[in-house]
Amino acid sequence: MTSKSLTAYVASFAAETRVSDIPDEVLHFGKRSILDGLGLALCGATSQASRLIRQHLRSLSCSSDEAAVLGSSLCLPPQFAALANGTSMHADDYDDTQLAVAKDRVYGLLTHPTAPVLPAVLALGERDHRSGRDVLTAYLVGVEVETKIAEAIHPSHYQQGFHSTATCGTFGACAGVANLLGFDVETTLGALGIAASCSAGLRENFGTMVKPLHAGRASESGVVAAQLALLGYTASPVILEAERGFFQAAGGGYQASMIDEKLGHPWTFVSPGVSIKPHPCGSLTHPAMGLMLDLIHQHDIRTEQVVRVSVGTNQNMPNALIHHRPVNSLQAKFSMEFCVAILLLERKAGLAEFTDEVVNRSDVQALIQKVDFGVHAEAEAAGYEKMATLIEIELESGETVSGRADFAKGSPVDPMSDQELDDKFRECASWGGLPEAKQEKALELIWRLDELADIGEIIHVLSNQHQ
Repeated sequence: MTSKSLTAYVASFAAETRVSDIPDEVLHFGKRSILDGLGLALCGATSQASRLIRQHLRSLSCSSDEAAVLGSSLCLPPQFAALANGTSMHADDYDDTQLAVAKDRVYGLLTHPTAPVLPAVLALGERDHRSGRDVLTAYLVGVEVETKIAEAIHPSHYQQGFHSTATCGTFGACAGVANLLGFDVETTLGALGIAASCSAGLRENFGTMVKPLHAGRASESGVVAAQLALLGYTASPVILEAERGFFQAAGGGYQASMIDEKLGHPWTFVSPGVSIKPHPCGSLTHPAMGLMLDLIHQHDIRTEQVVRVSVGTNQNMPNALIHHRPVNSLQAKFSMEFCVAILLLERKAGLAEFTDEVVNRSDVQALIQKVDFGVHAEAEAAGYEKMATLIEIELESGETVSGRADFAKGSPVDPMSDQELDDKFRECASWGGLPEAKQEKALELIWRLDELADIGEIIHVLSNQHQ
């Protein structure tokens, strides 16, 4: 047990970690998720949620040349660029997910680690012409703080309605900014105290525009908390562990062994790892989607053959996948029924399939009615740290096709390759309107992120696309 308060321990890690403290493996994992996040900012910039955020920010008449809103011609003060880019990165629910360790934590339901942290350090890095290595270091520090806080808080935090990407993501963004700006421990401690009172986000808003706003607001709040602390704003120095602090108020407690002396030991990117999504929807649908695709191809299943599809999981998965009869693309991202139906119809589920038009097609809505989704005893017994999913497909011939999957493509068990990540980036960038030549230039620069003298080299390629 550290002799410092828990919050002071976190502040020390955020303030004192340098790139030399980070293993090469972690640096590479970080570049993979940054590549993913930047592509998602481009496709997410086309969403209605992001358009409305930009409309709101223009109304504030606060344009500046400090930080770009990716996929647009808009430049803003860093806090507002972080808000816009964070919202875009999470707009399609296509961004990376933190994996749980303990059996009472819910696998895949801790945070989306990149969307709150990256926009914050990116905006300030651009403003200050910081190197790619500096931004990468700050990003990794922020993600480590975010994910360890999410792992430590009692699981009731999520189960009772808080969205941990929003709540814990605020701490991550703040820690990353503190590292980037070279805060000492005392200033970082104050910033974390401020961040805690800015931390908010409720899962009832899943399936609406507010869910991506959670990531944007967390990123913005991290910037604001750090800026206020730098001015001398005061806050509690024990905000995490105090009786009326974050862990107790938001979760009813925490498990100290999940965070105390655990920052960077091991890095979350190494163990248990971070999952990168192959489909733009809630991560809990992904084991079923991968299994469904396998069954479709193995048995050449056609839609007209299907009488009924049963999908069974543990009880926490229906608790998040709440839209059983979706009527728009945002709801479809949290609908197991839609995700299974669209694979049966199209044998793919990318950005083009998650649109309002597709969701409301008569054949899609009809097939959704044939999908039953609920709790299965075998999946429940497997433990919440798995995403155990069982599928049974009843065919008109009387035959039943079935299977089980515990993990999804993109998880550390079956990771996407660097080439697959490049292809996903191209899909997202194309959706966002980035020309092919700029896509290839961006890929080349991002993979060399730690060699760049100025992070602005990447920003220049990715901005000036959409109003």
